[in-house]
Amino acid sequence: MNKINSFLLVFLAFTLSCGFKVVDQSSISNYEIASISTFGEKKINYRLKRILLSNSNESAEKLIVVDLTTKKTRTIKEKNIKNEVTKYQITIRSNVSFKEINSNKSYEIIKTTLGEYNVTDKYSQTLTNEKKLVELLTTSLAEDISESLSSELNAI
Repeated sequence: MNKINSFLLVFLAFTLSCGFKVVDQSSISNYEIASISTFGEKKINYRLKRILLSNSNESAEKLIVVDLTTKKTRTIKEKNIKNEVTKYQITIRSNVSFKEINSNKSYEIIKTTLGEYNVTDKYSQTLTNEKKLVELLTTSLAEDISESLSSELNAI
């Protein structure tokens, strides 16, 4: 009985005093995007711009200006014995420069994401595979950029 009580005491001490603190999600996006300038891939930039603007907080005290430059590269990943392409790899590289209007601090973030898709017998299906992959990569890239924006602006 004494061993059970001591085990329970040690178990409660470790689990109750772990030091974990829940982050207030409303304070994460404490910036407002005044304007976004885009260069490079139009479709990717449009999607990134839409997601970034939806993540900004209109009542925030930090006002920023964003310059967004993206580049999409498609390379051959695999070929078969007949020297036909069977897989492509897409790399999306985004260079995000932003500046706080109130304090004139400038930051730069470079993010890269990549994925691959299969070539099918039908060309239209191959294009669909590429389009879906680009959408997924763009969404992932936008989330990474939003997190980086928040962490750079909230850094002490």
